[in-house]
Amino acid sequence: MSEKFVVLTSSLYAGRRVLLRAAMAMAMVCSLAPQAGAAQGRGELPDFTELVEKVGPSVVNIRTLERSGRNNAAAGSGIDPNMEEFFKRFGIPLPGGRGAPRGGGEEEPQQRGVGSGFILSADGYVMTNAHVVDGADELLVTLTDKREFKAKVIGLDKRTDVAVVKIEATGLPAVKLGDVARLKVGEWVMAIGSPFGLENSVTAGIVSAKARDTGDYLPFIQTDVAINPGNSGGPLINMRGEVVGINSQIYSRSGGFMGISFAIPIDEASRVADQLRAGGRVIRGRIGVTIAAVTKEVAEAIGLGKPTGAMVRGAESGGPADKAGIEAGDIITKVDGKLIEKSGDLPRLIGATKPGSKTVLQVFRRGGYRDISVTVAEFEPDAPTRAAQSESGASSGGKTALGLTVSELGDAAKRDLKLRGGVKVDAVDGAAARAGLREGDVILALDNTEVNDVKQFLAAASKVEKARAVSVMVRRGDWVNYVVIKPGR
Repeated sequence: MSEKFVVLTSSLYAGRRVLLRAAMAMAMVCSLAPQAGAAQGRGELPDFTELVEKVGPSVVNIRTLERSGRNNAAAGSGIDPNMEEFFKRFGIPLPGGRGAPRGGGEEEPQQRGVGSGFILSADGYVMTNAHVVDGADELLVTLTDKREFKAKVIGLDKRTDVAVVKIEATGLPAVKLGDVARLKVGEWVMAIGSPFGLENSVTAGIVSAKARDTGDYLPFIQTDVAINPGNSGGPLINMRGEVVGINSQIYSRSGGFMGISFAIPIDEASRVADQLRAGGRVIRGRIGVTIAAVTKEVAEAIGLGKPTGAMVRGAESGGPADKAGIEAGDIITKVDGKLIEKSGDLPRLIGATKPGSKTVLQVFRRGGYRDISVTVAEFEPDAPTRAAQSESGASSGGKTALGLTVSELGDAAKRDLKLRGGVKVDAVDGAAARAGLREGDVILALDNTEVNDVKQFLAAASKVEKARAVSVMVRRGDWVNYVVIKPGR
């Protein structure tokens, strides 16, 4: 038994020697062959050392301090202060709940969080995220040469999560800003920051997507660069050593990095920073509408064709859009000739428009296009709206093939809802129920035909082909939406 084992072992050893010799021969051939990888360039992994040496000195660590007299949840729960910014940014509950501060009275400011930033100009202007500095009592900025400065907030904009702070120093190494339009999906990028307070940490990856709409005010650059608590506000750098974004968010189900991170495009951030430096705040336009995305089903049902534009769910009473004649249910497809490919494009285009100027909106309404001129107002917090209660009238329509029973709206309900017409839904079943209609909804249009009363609704319903999907414009509370009913399904 032992002899057999020795023979097998020797055979295996001999086989390994053969493979080793073959590998050595192949290596010699490769060493004599032309350097194909060097010639092609793209076949080699990138070397980030020169970029780190070039951009690293422009990246700063930002520590935020909070006076202990305030209710510091992180201190009360015993959390590492470096983690508080992480929990706050990504909506993770603080372990142990919100405790009382350690001790009382006037004590030295306690560290509240940590973030990153980068130097915009040699005279001490630094760009970072708004969420890094918002609410801090004091800011400390540390350079790579270990010099530390107290900083003051010049301005911050929560909508874009961009902030500018200032330190009293000169001759600082400023970053070079890149062109986001030249950035390509698949391109190598690098991040420098202070994850968990570890200063000047470098991570790298590729651009995963551009113009990623996450529901925020700006479209993001998506990457697989490792971003962790403390990286917020640091630069995203291309292979030319230019800053193309500000690392701002991650997508995570675990609370840690999962391969998806988001950066604010530097061109958008620069426009915000310029306004913050000039006046301490951002001035942006508004027209006073609430919008929603246009789905493929709705686009086909109303005759729009493809799902583009932004659907108006409601127009603020007395606001710019309302005064110009924009109605709930309109689809805004262009702003001054610029196509609205998705609903998120509208607030970005309007926000960039100077308040007081006129802009022309192309609107799709009940099967046709029209141009409407709107005077853009300055953005300010929207006033709260009240959900008006609809009131049924005496006249009631019979149940239709769509599964709807409707009745007239009373004059008082029309006044409260600021409607010229419409019918109230009294009962729903069948296809209408499957489409999501509810009792109490107000129907404003059916199959691109305006509905002012029960008679008009029944006339429009009678013309609907049984096998064809039909669009219904519905008011529910303060909002308007389209619902597609598919009879017979």
